[in-house]
Amino acid sequence: MRRVPCPLLEQPVLLPERPQRVVSFVSGLTEAIWAMNLSDRVVGVSHYCARYVETGGRPVTGDYLRIDEGALKALAPDLVLMTGGIQQGVARRLAKAGLPVYALPLPDSFHGILENIRRLGALLGEMEAACALTARMETEAAELRSRAPVRRPRVYAELWFGRHPRMAGGLTFIHDLIALAGGENIWGHVPEGYPKLDLPGVVEARPDIVVLFHEEDDHPLDVAAWRRERGWDGQWPFRLVEAGITRGRNLIHDGPSLLETARWLQGKL
Repeated sequence: MRRVPCPLLEQPVLLPERPQRVVSFVSGLTEAIWAMNLSDRVVGVSHYCARYVETGGRPVTGDYLRIDEGALKALAPDLVLMTGGIQQGVARRLAKAGLPVYALPLPDSFHGILENIRRLGALLGEMEAACALTARMETEAAELRSRAPVRRPRVYAELWFGRHPRMAGGLTFIHDLIALAGGENIWGHVPEGYPKLDLPGVVEARPDIVVLFHEEDDHPLDVAAWRRERGWDGQWPFRLVEAGITRGRNLIHDGPSLLETARWLQGKL
């Protein structure tokens, strides 16, 4: 066994050299495990993981914040994967209950996603697999960048997290996703990840592309009503691109398929 420091939880977690009974409540990390061909290590997943990988009937022990502790403990995990942000409080509670929880930081950039995959590889005792995956992702990202147009279209991304819309600022991997697709984020200069809406600022910026993300299953948005309420039609010419929770179209997903989303968005720009 090894004692691994977990800065977000301010306490170490005791892990085997190569954990074999992993429960993941982070769909991006679950997808990375599958991409490293280590899915046989996973014994439990979150409600959202099946959007990105074939979970093979593995038990669902919760979603992002609601965890079935009894079902989780019954799986006898030797590693429970969670994140910071609003999930951090749940992670602390599970760790105090004696579960082997490790919380990885929420990535602020594409490079943050790569760093998390390296951390994941270290937790699993599989650094070679993690390094191989991040190398493939870096190569794919370079190919996307090489296809960027000389004149990058200016992009406004509006993100609906339930009923709480936000914009994509400069301190988020979504900013990098837009850049990988060949666009220029109009709020990239803002030193925040998800600033509050500045609708007059959007009108003033007159973006070429408006990317609208909403969770069509859990929190559907009436896009026709959204357009009417905005009143932007006719003010300036822009193209509306709708994104959602489907793999390869999800702006807020931080797994390896972020690059699939970048390719899809590049085709829309």
